[in-house]
This record gives sequence, C-alpha cells and structure tokens, in this order.
Amino acid sequence: MNKLLTSALAGALALGAGVAQAADDLTLQLKWVTQAQFAGYYVALEKGFYGEEDLNVTIKPGGPDIAPTQVVAGGGADVVIDWMPSALAAREKGLPLVNIAQPFKSSGMMLTCRKDTGITSPADFPGKTLGVWFFGNEYPFLSWMSQLGVATDGSDGGVTVLKQGFNVDPILQKQADCVSTMTYNEYWQIIDAGISADELITFKYEDQGVATLEDGLYVLEDKLADPAEVDKLARFVKASMKGWKYAEAHPDEAAEIVLEYDETGAQTEKHQKRMMGEVAKLTAGSNGALDPADYERTVASLLSGGSDPVISKAPEGAWTHAITDAALK
Repeated sequence: MNKLLTSALAGALALGAGVAQAADDLTLQLKWVTQAQFAGYYVALEKGFYGEEDLNVTIKPGGPDIAPTQVVAGGGADVVIDWMPSALAAREKGLPLVNIAQPFKSSGMMLTCRKDTGITSPADFPGKTLGVWFFGNEYPFLSWMSQLGVATDGSDGGVTVLKQGFNVDPILQKQADCVSTMTYNEYWQIIDAGISADELITFKYEDQGVATLEDGLYVLEDKLADPAEVDKLARFVKASMKGWKYAEAHPDEAAEIVLEYDETGAQTEKHQKRMMGEVAKLTAGSNGALDPADYERTVASLLSGGSDPVISKAPEGAWTHAITDAALK
C-alpha cells in the first residue's frame, strides 16, 4: 500500500480508537518533487517523530509549476522550503516570509560546463550560453554575474541566458555551454547520460563567493505572533531535525523511505541513495538554527552587483531564533 495512504489510514484508526487529544495539523510545501533532498521530513513522518510531537504533518511535493512562495501566500501551506535568495526577494516585494530554521548548512549549487567549450574559469563565460533555472532559483546566478560585471542580456561581453528546464538536456544536446546543477542531483544526471567527469568542469557557487543559503524553513510573519503556532512550529522543527540527523546517520535507509513516498515512481534507488549521501554533506553541522554569519554572508552576496542587485536593502525581521530556541531546549 502507498505510504501516504498507509499514514492516512493509521491516523484514521487512531481517531477511531478515541485518542485523548487530536494532533495538530501542519502542511509542509516542498521546493521540488519527492526526493532525498527532503529525506529528513519523510524520515520524521515514517519513523513517527512528528507523531511523538502530537503533529499530523502533510508533505506536499513541489514541481516545475509550483512556487513555494505562491503556495504559502495563498494559504496552501503552513511551512515552505525555499532558498534564501528567493525568500528575501519575495519579502522585499511584500510577502512577509521569515526563516524559522536552516537544516542545510552548505550550498549544493553549481554551474557545470563542458570542457570542450574552452571554459576554464569564470573569465571565459562572456560570449557563452549558460543554462539557468528560474522560478526564484535564478537569484544566486544573477548575483554572481553582477559581481563579475557580466551582463546577462546576450550583449557583447555578456552571456546568453538559456531558461533551463529542470533537466540537463541543454548540455547533453550542446544547446548550452554550461547548465545549472546541484551536487546531489543534476550533476549525476549528466554523468549517467554518458559524459565523464573528466569532460566537465564545475564551479561551485560557494567557491565563487556566492554562498547563498538553500532549503530553509519559512513561514508567514503573522504565525509568529500566535503562541500556539509558535509552539506547533517548534515541535515541527524539533521532529524534522531528528529526522535529518537520522537520515545523515542512515543514508541508505533514508533513501529507501523517500522512495516509498514517491507516488510517481520516477526515482531510482541508485540515484536516491547517491543523492542522500551528497545531501548529508550539506546538512552536516546544522542543528536547525540559522547561523547569523551565514545569513549575513547571503545578504551581502545578494546586495552586491552594482546597479542591479537581487535585493536593494538589508532586510529586517527576515529570520528568527524563537522557533529553534524552543525546539532545541
């Protein structure tokens, strides 16, 4: 039986048995489809960590047409997973998102290029075609290009931006010289497609001084004014981080749990186990609490870029330790 249906059935049986108090409902919107990138949350669900905190958590997968910021703005989720550049850009535009926890300590974003294009360093980007994800994922790239002083409009001395779908076809078909990849996902799709690592050169955003935070947990600001919501969110973060640390310690089991919740059947065991191993490197060192230094570094990166920065001023009230302080007691 599908795991999501099994969980729903278990909840119904528990209600039928007459539990003393109903668990608090909470909906989490993922940034992308069900995969090991989100293993900690599925582990927490499967292992009963949410249930231990009196929570009934629903996990909603994302996809190419789903923007977490739009989902939370429309009331479709209590908590969303998003990258900080996207969240801060949305906040500046009027959506009061607040980071309540940061399970990912490091960035996994890269630009992966074919060596036969002649690219050996970012100085070789001008005149090239670069694949870029949009829907909020473009902000780290735009910040990087701004810092390099490289135009992104295809003009002389600039780069041509190819609006990349959530695949690596442009580099395989030589439509782009470089494409956006994550250390745990798309890079390996290129390898699996038959291009060897020796034929590629990668540029990790962190190594280029564009280390922006990814996969944080965000809520709308008004939730933080309600003590009952704060308590619920603290229990959610506590259980989620328990799930993440279990996933780090048991990566293969975590990947198998993710596969059980994948309703599409599109994921493979090999890819998910490899992904979980790479994701564990990014969550390692985080207890869930946002490091202010990491936040400031992200903001500084987004503010840089001359006349066209990603955000125009340093945000105020964009993060809080109130939830993790309660969760980590």
